[in-house]
Parts: sequence; structure tokens; C-alpha cells
Amino acid sequence: MHRFYLPPEQCRETELVLTGREEHHARHVLRLQEGERVTVLDGAGQELLCEVGESGRDILKLGVIETRIQPPQACRITLLQAMPKGKAMESIIQKATELGAWRIVPLLSDRVVARLDGTAARSKAAKLQLIAIEAIKQCGSAWLPKVETPITPGDFLARREQFELALVASLQPGSRSPKEHFDAFRAKQGRNPLSACIWVGPEGDLTLAEVEAIRAAGAVPITLGRLVLRAETAAVYCLSILNYETG
Repeated sequence: MHRFYLPPEQCRETELVLTGREEHHARHVLRLQEGERVTVLDGAGQELLCEVGESGRDILKLGVIETRIQPPQACRITLLQAMPKGKAMESIIQKATELGAWRIVPLLSDRVVARLDGTAARSKAAKLQLIAIEAIKQCGSAWLPKVETPITPGDFLARREQFELALVASLQPGSRSPKEHFDAFRAKQGRNPLSACIWVGPEGDLTLAEVEAIRAAGAVPITLGRLVLRAETAAVYCLSILNYETG
């Protein structure tokens, strides 16, 4: 069944209206006909089964037949990802969405090639948010991760956000298996963490100064094995572990 996305404020009535990109895709690419059934995701947990109704100029009406609620992930996971070169960040957004990330924060760390000013950074975030929207439509998740405006690690740390478990992927000696940190948390708290973040560096890793600042803020370093992974591989590796460990 074909899936579409509408923000929550547009999913409150018994009749929904597709416009813009979604309407064009439905009518001119998929060529949906009146009476066909589709799914609409609102990105906030709702999955709405709809029937295609009448169409007008640049609009397509959908009648809501049934509303289902998808429970959120047990742990709200934030991916703090240094931006790699080329289009690799788009792939990371896709995979992070499929793996249940709650939020994705692109990082402009010291070894990141891209340098974005305010306008370019906001434009990049908007483009990446569209990638996440396409990803929930592909995988069927009713939860849309928030893609934030690219930011430096220092500026993010200045927010002093708190996570029950904060991890940083590191090539530095002394990094431990992520399972050890989850086991230690469960032994102390008697449950899995309800919020977690994972810092993933660019090609060449985060600098020593960046890792020290992140650790000073409470994150613990984890190893991703003996091989040096590409940034996009490291992101998938880390999120897969967090997804598994938090259930």
C-alpha cells in the first residue's frame, strides 16, 4: 500500500488533503484512482488508513477509514553525526530513520570539510528533513525524526542537554564495548535507558580535543571494533547496537 506524509496539524479531520509534492506524486506518478486505499503517516505516531476521494486542481482528498497508533521507541536516541563528504549524509539520514533515531544532529566538527553559514545550514537541514520524510514513507514508521540545523560540537555541548546514557565512538585507546556500558547501566538502574545519544565522527575521527570535551560532558567512549569504519557505516553500526540494546 502506498504511503504519504502529512504533518500532525493536517491530520485532525476525517478528510485529509494532499497538496504539493505529495499530491503530485499520488496523481501524476502513482496515478491513484478514486476508491483506492493508501496510508498517511503524521510523523507523531499516527498511521491513518485512507480512501482516495475526489480531486481538484492541485489537491487530492482522502477519507480517513481507520486510525492506528504506533508506540514510540522505548529509548529516545539522538544521533550526533559529523557530516561526511558528498551525499553520504543523506544515506545516514535514511538509515537512522529506519533504525528508529528520535533526532539527528549534523555536526560541523573540526575535520568536516563542509562549512555552512546560517542560511546554508538551515537550507541543509530542510533538505535532510525531506530525506527523513521519504524514509518513513519507505519503511512505514509513523515517527519522524527531527533533523536539526548543523552545529559545532562545542555549540551543542553548550546547551548542556542531559541523556541517561551518552556514548561517543572513538578510535582512542581505552574505549570499551558498548555492551559493557549498557550492562553497567542496567545493573545500576534495573532498566534500560530512556534517553541516549551517540556521537559519531567524520573520516579520520573526532579530534582528541573534541573527544575530551564530549567526555567531560559525561559521554563514555566506545569501540567499534579493530577496523576503521566509514562515517556512514559507523552510524549504522552504532544505531543498530542502540536499537538492539534498548529493545
